[in-house]
Amino acid sequence: MILHIKNMVCARCILAIENILNELGIEYLNVKLGQVYLKKELKSSIKDILEEKLKLLGFELLENKLSKVVSEIKSIIIEQIHHSNEPLETNFSTLISQKLNHDYSYLSRLFSSVEGITIEKFITSQKIEKVKELIFYQELSLSDIAYQLNFSNVSYLSSLFKKETGMTVTEFRGTHNPQLKLIDKI
Repeated sequence: MILHIKNMVCARCILAIENILNELGIEYLNVKLGQVYLKKELKSSIKDILEEKLKLLGFELLENKLSKVVSEIKSIIIEQIHHSNEPLETNFSTLISQKLNHDYSYLSRLFSSVEGITIEKFITSQKIEKVKELIFYQELSLSDIAYQLNFSNVSYLSSLFKKETGMTVTEFRGTHNPQLKLIDKI
């Protein structure tokens, strides 16, 4: 059995979910971003307790099939942008279509209807947040950042950064308190 959990965006989220499962004595096989693979079906009383504990930590158990698909789309995007060190060898539409085994136009319409923004806007927001993080920690040059996040060139990255944040990369570097957002709040 697979549980779908909203707002899982990082390794610490996985640890938090594992802690809850262990605390409740729920046997599981694996925990990934957005998904928990259980050994057996949960009793409704345990599921209710699990749902309450998840809510206390900002997570949500997804029951609606459409919400599950949207959550999976977000997990694929977040995994690629924030947790993969390899540049994407294809485009996001192909990646998402292949992983979810659905036509991209259907997934795009579904995402927009549930989230109120396009998949492309969500991808852009996630990429800009990753750019801010990499600039803040000064790990890579802007050229390396553009390459890692599949921007066509540094100029395009810079103009998109200005459009999304309202400041240039240089201005952002000069701030002492950059406004980094939590991944699940983007």
